Amino acid sequence: MNKARKTFAFTSSDAADAEQAAARLSARYGHTPVDQADVIVALGGDGFLLQTLRETMSTGKQVYGMNRGTIGFLMNEYHEDELPERIAAAAAETIRPLEMDTIGADGSTAHALAINEVSLFRQSYQAAKVRITIDGNIRLEELVCDGVMVATPAGSTAYNLSAHGPILPLDAPLLALTPVSPFRPRRWRGALVSKNSVVRFDLLEHGKRPVNAVADHTEVKSVVTVTVRESRDATATLLFDAGHSWNERILTEQFRY
Repeated sequence: MNKARKTFAFTSSDAADAEQAAARLSARYGHTPVDQADVIVALGGDGFLLQTLRETMSTGKQVYGMNRGTIGFLMNEYHEDELPERIAAAAAETIRPLEMDTIGADGSTAHALAINEVSLFRQSYQAAKVRITIDGNIRLEELVCDGVMVATPAGSTAYNLSAHGPILPLDAPLLALTPVSPFRPRRWRGALVSKNSVVRFDLLEHGKRPVNAVADHTEVKSVVTVTVRESRDATATLLFDAGHSWNERILTEQFRY
């Protein structure tokens, strides 16, 4: 007996190419509402795919992206033919986001998830001063910088890479701790920590040197303390065309320079 064919929900960014592609694919293969579909086909760029992953986090939905954006590092190539067969043969990669917990200068708290990275940025012309603690042990008493981030393997080729952080294979049990424009210690280029680590940032002189914290696209202003850890509960599943896995893309990316 043949297995029942998976149902698809076609979603798109607001770009004209993406919206038109979603309309054509829906007419050709049928569209099921997102909450009932087996697979979400996301049409757009990497930013839209990350948005889709956040919206379907821990629902058991699989997300298959096709590039209708600019770079599309996380996306499969756009082809309209034999889509059910491509998805049936695709490799699944399950990822866990980071959890960011913050305490603000006014005592307020916030919680957010990040698939790529949690990053801190200075608000003003004054450089940030940050104390870094790993699993309860102070590892860097004072980092003077424009910012600092914790990146997942999934996010290691994004902002982390542009800040000269390391590229991590998707199955690496690591997180990248990467400074942005470090001034003191000038030669510190970051560290690799276990994915089970709890990273805490304490903002020194936060009144004089205000800092914002960002979990992907969720920004919290004027933070005093930021704690980052890999989520133990939340998951998202991406589908990649056979022979073009995420690990293969990451390996290829490391030989482009």
